[in-house]
Amino acid sequence: MSRTALPRLALIQMVGGAALISTTSIFVKLAHVGPTVSAFYRMAFGGLILLVGLVALRRWQRVRIGDLFWLLLPALAFALDLMLWHRSILLVGPGLATLLGNFQVFVMALAGWLVYREHLGLRFLGGVALAFAGLYLLVGIDWSSLGDAYRLGILLGLLTGVAYAVYMLSTRHAQRSGRVQLQPAQLLCVLSLLCAAILGLIVFIEDESLALPDAQSWWSLIGLALIGQVFGWILLLRAMPNLPASTIGLLLLLQPALSFVLDVILFNRLTGATDWVGIVLSMLGIFIGSYRAGAGAPAATKGDA
Repeated sequence: MSRTALPRLALIQMVGGAALISTTSIFVKLAHVGPTVSAFYRMAFGGLILLVGLVALRRWQRVRIGDLFWLLLPALAFALDLMLWHRSILLVGPGLATLLGNFQVFVMALAGWLVYREHLGLRFLGGVALAFAGLYLLVGIDWSSLGDAYRLGILLGLLTGVAYAVYMLSTRHAQRSGRVQLQPAQLLCVLSLLCAAILGLIVFIEDESLALPDAQSWWSLIGLALIGQVFGWILLLRAMPNLPASTIGLLLLLQPALSFVLDVILFNRLTGATDWVGIVLSMLGIFIGSYRAGAGAPAATKGDA
């Protein structure tokens, strides 16, 4: 498919989906609740919205016990991913936390090399070099002057990528092995509700309250679920089959880019020329590293599936 022949509707849907998902970290920052609580409501609200939609459209299929068993590991991994990511957002800001989470493409590639013997090649190594050079410009130069909490937030952001990669790999295995045969929307719905149940248990163990303190927290968490978890991914799922892999990979990087820009605009993040160069290098490295030799498709960037 040539660039001049790209379907206009699919491009609009792809850009719109990436733009909507870019707001998720902003909503987490705006909600006046702890990171595990915001993660719980994100999954609970998102799962319930999807459930109502599927039932109303008569697209709900019977869920077997076996489906729940094979989706338990992905749900656990996604719960850990959100717990780490939401903490990183509160410690280093939405923009940097989102960018750090997208380093999961390198974990995915390494897993493919170790488990599936996929060839990585010089393109992957070049992507790693660019991404970490950009990360050094962002946080490495001033590392000694950063506070302990900020350093922890950077570490949690990188660990987010590991947890997200486990989620992606375990979900793919459950689907490809034939153990789970749910349609994408219902799969996302079931995973969201399983994840909400796990996060609810963790909130209880942490002795936190699920009570939402104010109206801002309510609309932030509803927006988090509705805009990012549901509408954003519906647009992406509709657009992806109609676009080439190179275009998908490039447009998905709008998500961390827009998250960073929104962080600067809404929360007055101090960002100098070196930081912007670091952001560009990191995203370029992620884009290059998201391709598998011979696969012809990018790995999913972190946009909160």
